[in-house]
Order: sequence, then C-alpha cells, then structure tokens
Amino acid sequence: MSSYPPLKSLPAFEASIRLKSFALAADELNVTPGAVGQQIRKLEDWLGVELFTRTVRQITPTADGLAYAARIAPALQQIRDASHQLHDQSNHAVRFVMPPSFAAKWFSKRMSRFLIAHPETSLHVGSSSVLLDFDHDPVDLAVRYFDGVTESLETILLYQGQAAAFCAPSYRDRLGLDSPDDLAQATLLNDILHPWWEEWLGRFSTLTAPDIRAIKRVEIDQTSMAIEAAIHGQGVVLANPLLAEEDISEGKLIHLFPDQVVNVPSGYYLVWPKNRDLRAPVKEFRDWLLAEASDLGIK
Repeated sequence: MSSYPPLKSLPAFEASIRLKSFALAADELNVTPGAVGQQIRKLEDWLGVELFTRTVRQITPTADGLAYAARIAPALQQIRDASHQLHDQSNHAVRFVMPPSFAAKWFSKRMSRFLIAHPETSLHVGSSSVLLDFDHDPVDLAVRYFDGVTESLETILLYQGQAAAFCAPSYRDRLGLDSPDDLAQATLLNDILHPWWEEWLGRFSTLTAPDIRAIKRVEIDQTSMAIEAAIHGQGVVLANPLLAEEDISEGKLIHLFPDQVVNVPSGYYLVWPKNRDLRAPVKEFRDWLLAEASDLGIK
C-alpha cells in the first residue's frame, strides 16, 4: 500500500466538502458526478472510513470527513499557492477582479495606461458582484465594495462611498427639478444594492415619510444599469460620483443639487490576502491603481 492516499481523490474530496455536493464539485472540476463519487470511494477505501453519508438527494460529511478536511486544508492551500506562484513567475500575469460598475465606469478607460507603461505584464481582468474566495479563486488583487472590516485581507481605501443624485439634462428641464422636493414628481431609479433614497430624501428634502414612499420607483439590481437608465431619461439615479464622472464630462448626466451628498458606510477597497507575498508585477499593478486613485483625489 502506498504511503500516499490516491492524490487524484484529494481535489474531488476538497471540492465536495466545500460545495456540499458531488454534482457541484464535478462542475468545478470539469468531470462527471460519477467520476467524483468514484474518487471519493477510492479515498474512503484507502483511509478505511466513510467520509460522507449518502442519500438519494444529498451528501453529508461525516465527523471523520470534516476532521480529515480540516487537517489537509493547509497542505492543499500550500500546493495551490506554490503552483500559482511558480506558474506566474514565468508569464508575469496579474489577475484582478472588481465589481461590474467599477469595471465599466472607472477601470476600463484607464486600463490602457497600465498596459502601455508595463507591456511585459499580462492582465487577466474579471468583474463580479459575488465576494470571491482568495483561497480557491485564482486572483491576485480585487476591488471590493464594503465597509473595509475584515480580518483576513489587507485593505486600502480607493474611494469612500457616496450617494448623489444624477439625471439627464433633458429630464431635469422637462420636470423642472430645481430642489430636492421636486423629486416627488420624478421617477427614482433605485439601485437595490445601494438603497440610499430614504436617507438622502429624509436629509435634504422636506417631504414626509409617506410622501417619499409614494414616489414612483424602478428597482434595478445593477448600478451601471441604473446609471444607463438615467442617461436615457428614465428617471433620477442615486449613485457614487466616481461612477458618473465620465458621463457628466460628456454631457450625458448632470449632478443634481451638488451640495447634497450623503457619505455612506461602504467604499471601494483594494484588497488581497494577508500574509501573501505579492509578486513584482502584482506590486506594480497595485501601486499604479493607488496612483490613479490618488491623482483623481479619490483617496
């Protein structure tokens, strides 16, 4: 008997424990659920214990399975880190993920500046609203919109969260939006990920709570979509000024009531795992991002 367990079984086991499903583990590993089940059975045979209790519809880790997963997790993470580090040394890759609205409205128009200055670096850029897991997602740096409170990540604030009102110039002129109280006759484009209308109107208008609830709204689940709707004259959006800067400069949007801005608890933070040594290309990209933010007065 080999002194090592069947090594092909370990990724199948780790994914099955983490995702609580052979089917989801199979999707992640690009194999069939039957192949995952076979690898788990091989590992159980080698260990001499059951790692999962199986029913028709679900799997449940046994106490032995949970204990085994906890013991081998640090070793698997070391293998992943060492493999990614060695791989990335040869191709100068930087893997970066950010929220879709930040990608579309801020990063995309600046990306070429970095590529021109660092032609040897290969950028792998992604956008996602889902909180990524640095332990399992192949990512070096990320921008996360949150309150900055975390024990596992290094954080640097790029831009403090704010809520300000924007609309198309024609929409303002058509409805005569001269004061916050005039929004009672407008359509509010409500970004459900950043629902600050009640606080903004409560602070800057004289409208009562029933008046505010009566205002017509369109609920939208993506910030960039809400901004686009405002550009096309569909209503007034409450958004971070950072995301509206280009559309304002191009005359597509105007900042209604510039003195009425709410500072919100969240912000755009640059994050990466604590205790992870950043490679030289990643450090260069991090420093470039911070310089771009600093030059614009974002920090």
